[in-house]
Amino acid sequence: MLSEGDWLALWVSIKLALATTTILLLICTPLAWWLARHRLPGQALLEAVLALPLVLPPSVLGFYLLVALGPSGPGGWLASWSDARSLAFSFTGLVIASVIYSLPFVLQPLKNAFSAIDDGQLDMAAISGASPVDRFLSLVLPQSRQGYASAAILGFAHTIGEFGVVLMIGGSLAGQTRVASVALYEHVEAGDYASAHRLAMALLVLSVVMLWALFRWQRRSQPGVMP
Repeated sequence: MLSEGDWLALWVSIKLALATTTILLLICTPLAWWLARHRLPGQALLEAVLALPLVLPPSVLGFYLLVALGPSGPGGWLASWSDARSLAFSFTGLVIASVIYSLPFVLQPLKNAFSAIDDGQLDMAAISGASPVDRFLSLVLPQSRQGYASAAILGFAHTIGEFGVVLMIGGSLAGQTRVASVALYEHVEAGDYASAHRLAMALLVLSVVMLWALFRWQRRSQPGVMP
């Protein structure tokens, strides 16, 4: 069984993943739609910047986020609204960092789903008098369900597995910023391999379940394919 501290760390990870995934779905829906439906000068550079977390070492991103969210950066000004010294080493700071770090894992599936939408259907709906919102809700969303499922599961799973960024930004404050990956590292560092094994197994099972759900959803969405 996991210790009380490990259960708490796992709960912080799940809470962080839920908050991050929800925010990213809200942010990435209009952004992915715009990227999928437009071709403008400089767009390739913008997409490269948005995809940076895919290739940038987490410690590099974590360092710059630590500077930005610290008392000397913009985070100090934002934190002053809540009487805090900075957003670094806070759950809010973890959410901000996780949103940036997991953004491409949510953005890309949505962009791919939106790119596959037939322009002819949207044009016919527009001719019939459907507003842009009506067209999005009645045509785009139903055809993008698989993209949303992939985006949500990948964003959630990637946030659960974060280590370098969350360690740099959040440290290890029990019940606040100590996530499961950091707790696992601390067990190994302390030579407590039994606790590390139990926590690692819990994360492994959670990861398998999430990926199984994703692949099962994808198979069920394909006509004629048995789940």
